[in-house]
Amino acid sequence: MKFNRILLSATLIVVALVVQVSVLARLQLPGAVPDLVLLTVVALALVHGPVTGSLVGFSAGLLADLAPPADHAAGRYALVLCVVGYLVGLVRPENGRFTSAVGPMAAVVGAAVGSTLLYAGVGALVGDTAARHVGLGSLLLTAVIYDLLLAPFTVPLIMALARRAENDPVADATGSGGTDVSSGWLSSGTGLRIGTQRGGLRVKSARARATRAGRIKGVKRL
Repeated sequence: MKFNRILLSATLIVVALVVQVSVLARLQLPGAVPDLVLLTVVALALVHGPVTGSLVGFSAGLLADLAPPADHAAGRYALVLCVVGYLVGLVRPENGRFTSAVGPMAAVVGAAVGSTLLYAGVGALVGDTAARHVGLGSLLLTAVIYDLLLAPFTVPLIMALARRAENDPVADATGSGGTDVSSGWLSSGTGLRIGTQRGGLRVKSARARATRAGRIKGVKRL
């Protein structure tokens, strides 16, 4: 993972976890709790793909497992978000961009349902029955509703930030040893165009031909 991707992902996860614990968890809503950490993992996985999605999901889940007032075994939510991040990353388009909001919203619904079922399944394996009084059906319904209501305000913003950080020309130049600055600008689309590059190459080739012709003439005159 690139340094700028790691830095942005870590910052987003920490901010999401702080908001999750200090604000969303205190709303006392019926059923599930709006899961901002899950939405952050989904957004990053949709931009970066399954490998980064699984790594981000595991890190975010582990932080959530250790952050107070966690009341479950450490590693449980890390496993859930690791699997969710990987699966969501698989639906990422090859160019990393969606033509409509249907794809990301479908990924949010799938992540909400999958994380709830997987969390409940892991809880059943370890003997955690704390959520039985709520009911799995109620948890699924409220999790999907809350996450869908929160997603339009968070997922597009996080995806835009992730794309911008991924296409940072300074970061690209640093990652390649600082020798290929133009490639970072061209890949980001923030200033140069392919046509401009071709024009520059034509000018350079014309100058090279003129220089070569001058040298040949000088040799003939000698």
